[in-house]
Amino acid sequence: MAERTQRTVRDLRRANRTEVLQRLYADGPMSRQELGPATGLSSGSVSNVVAELTGDGLLEEAGVVGSDGGRPRTLLRVAPGSGALIGVDVGETRVRVELFDLAMGELARAELPLRHHGYDVDLVVRHIADGIASVLRESGASPARLLGVGVGVPGILDRSGSGGAVVHGQTIGWDAVPLEELLHRSVELPPGVGFFLSNGAKALGQAEMWFGGGRGARNAAIVLFGSGVGACLVTDGVIDGGARDSAGEWGHLTVSVRGRRCRCGARGCLEAYTGSEAVLERWQEAGGQPPADADEETALAALVAAAHPPEGGPAADPVARTVLDETAEYLGAGISDLINLFSPERVLIGGWAGLQVGPHLLPAVRAHATAYALAHPAGRVTIDLGTLGPDAVTVGAATLPLADFFANGGRRRAAPSAEPGERVTVPGWRTALEARARARAGRG
Repeated sequence: MAERTQRTVRDLRRANRTEVLQRLYADGPMSRQELGPATGLSSGSVSNVVAELTGDGLLEEAGVVGSDGGRPRTLLRVAPGSGALIGVDVGETRVRVELFDLAMGELARAELPLRHHGYDVDLVVRHIADGIASVLRESGASPARLLGVGVGVPGILDRSGSGGAVVHGQTIGWDAVPLEELLHRSVELPPGVGFFLSNGAKALGQAEMWFGGGRGARNAAIVLFGSGVGACLVTDGVIDGGARDSAGEWGHLTVSVRGRRCRCGARGCLEAYTGSEAVLERWQEAGGQPPADADEETALAALVAAAHPPEGGPAADPVARTVLDETAEYLGAGISDLINLFSPERVLIGGWAGLQVGPHLLPAVRAHATAYALAHPAGRVTIDLGTLGPDAVTVGAATLPLADFFANGGRRRAAPSAEPGERVTVPGWRTALEARARARAGRG
């Protein structure tokens, strides 16, 4: 019985630490007097928790404010330098690795290209390992300060096995890739520091909900628009996804029966019409000419420039304009499905392609989304661009270890890792991967 009481007290103390940390992080700086009503804790509990967290180096003073007839009140905040976080974005054209302090101030970054190698698993793992080493070296940050490494990846994550997250990325040729285990084998992290893997669209969504255009919304859909498309769904303040950490795979809703072939192998998917790779293919099929040997981002920029030339420049290319107009309609129709199914109060469009074409397409996307959606939910939603720019996925990925750190009361929890020399727990993954690559090559 005494042991149960001790555990309960420990759990309560951890919950109180979590509440103070989260409240200061979201709404701080705040005084001790403000923390009481904000957290629901007694003044004595607030004093005890603040003393503990300050002693641990997690809180620091952030100035003073006057009070009516009383002594000035000291403001507190989470100390930015009390820890470090790494966010990784396994994107379509590069692996981006960024090191942040706890206030999400960037300390260092590394970008490693994938253009000519695609999603080769060994290369991606090596890029992540090299990027982590690079940002720690460039910043001079001690690995002991590191709280964790968040990684945003395309595809569905399965956590049902004992070896960590396994990635099913059908559109990129990943079939049951034990990525978390491979990272633990390839990257030496301090004890208690782990990897936190998530779908890239969900990482983007978490970043926008914490720091960007989603702040204050309870129900939202955050759309990632890149080579492929995905969506993060937020219901009553909670990001959906379940144990299989997908983003709903919105890009693979069928929008045209027996339509264009998608990267996933099916026909008529939304991604086959709105993913940047597909948009560029449609431009070429219509007679457009992307720059020779240009990467995807450069080619899409050329399409946008042809459709929307600068004032005083050449006339707009009607072929390019038609392709983008069609893309806006398909994207609006896809968003209307999200509106009808989930009734979000807010839809945000992000991703690197969204940043390029969004300013030109947004009015048309709004018009098509509301035209295709039911009137009542359409009348309650706003559709805007995300606000965090190209680093949104790395920021969102870095919040994964931060959220875990806060949930554990400001203490790192021991993360499971693969033991050196342990057998890969998903047998045959590389064989399946190579077979899928051969099949894709055979389809031309």
